[in-house]
Amino acid sequence: MKKKYLFAICILVLIVVGYCLPERIVIPVAGASQRDWNPKSFWYEPWGVSGVHKGIDIFGKTGTDVLSTTDGLVLYTGQIRLGGNVVLVLGPKWHLHYFAHLNTIDTSIFSVVASGDKIASLGDSGNAKGKPPHLHYSVVRMIPFPWKTDRTSQGYKKAFYLDPGKMLTDR
Repeated sequence: MKKKYLFAICILVLIVVGYCLPERIVIPVAGASQRDWNPKSFWYEPWGVSGVHKGIDIFGKTGTDVLSTTDGLVLYTGQIRLGGNVVLVLGPKWHLHYFAHLNTIDTSIFSVVASGDKIASLGDSGNAKGKPPHLHYSVVRMIPFPWKTDRTSQGYKKAFYLDPGKMLTDR
């Protein structure tokens, strides 16, 4: 019985520590500014098969460095159908940072990255093939905030998704 309590306490401490770590946020495309994405594109609909756009697209030239927006641990690198070449980073506050449509991936799974480290290069992989090169960037909470939901299309998912454009401009 004591082992169960000790395990629960360890998990609780881990969760609290994750929330206490500061997020050092940088724009994830080298040389980009707020002019390189449309701030109204987060939660824009209609948006292809996903219905709503749960991130922002930051435009640039193919091969431009893609930087980790925060300190974190790389949980996944690889390919998925819609995102193409992707990287997933677990950062402070238990936020998952998703980088998609990459040309190259320059990090590996379980790598520790710092805010501003190069992790990839900008491209048009996945369902962005043939479109202007851009980074699809989204941020997901692992622990939901139910009070963030609303009556918009798929608004219940706002308990999990953060507006990355707001995160980048409020830094």
